Amino acid sequence: MNPVSNVRKPKAGEGRNRRLEGDEEERPIAACNAHPNPFLGWIVRLALYTGMRRGEIINLTRKDINMSKRTITLKDTKNHSIRTVPLTEKAHKTLREALKFKISPADTKQIFNGGHECTGERKPYTINRVCSQALKRAEIENLKFHDLCHEATSRFVEAGLSDQQVASITGHKSMQMLRRYTHLRSEDLVSQIKNI
Repeated sequence: MNPVSNVRKPKAGEGRNRRLEGDEEERPIAACNAHPNPFLGWIVRLALYTGMRRGEIINLTRKDINMSKRTITLKDTKNHSIRTVPLTEKAHKTLREALKFKISPADTKQIFNGGHECTGERKPYTINRVCSQALKRAEIENLKFHDLCHEATSRFVEAGLSDQQVASITGHKSMQMLRRYTHLRSEDLVSQIKNI
């Protein structure tokens, strides 16, 4: 008999409700762009402009990107399904910068590559620690990398995209999960309903 078979799983929490305020978009981008490795700035901007998750960004290869169609095709996603992400103007510009970066080792296909593992294989660029340090230098409190994806999702909704369109971009499988990551600002809602 399993001793925990009668224990109920806790319900999923409400999730974080952290949105960027004031100059909080410029400060982390500036701090990450100032990092000696340019990958950090590009990765942070792609999360903010596309809503892509960290793993999706750091595993990008040139084959995944179609600059003329302005899309990224993700084959290795959290939900194990292929999805195509359209590029905003800012995301397109960011990718152009990243793709021009010539110092890419021949032993990797990843655009954002890191050092070698003990096996000799090159691993993706790891950003947790360096991103946290850059945000700390920018004096931004309580901001996590994944909050940038939430911010992008909320901005898509605020721009007037339907839930279905946003889910198609972000890869959320259920509307319940999508709503969990969509946080509308009350001041934006006030401005939208003031003429009713």
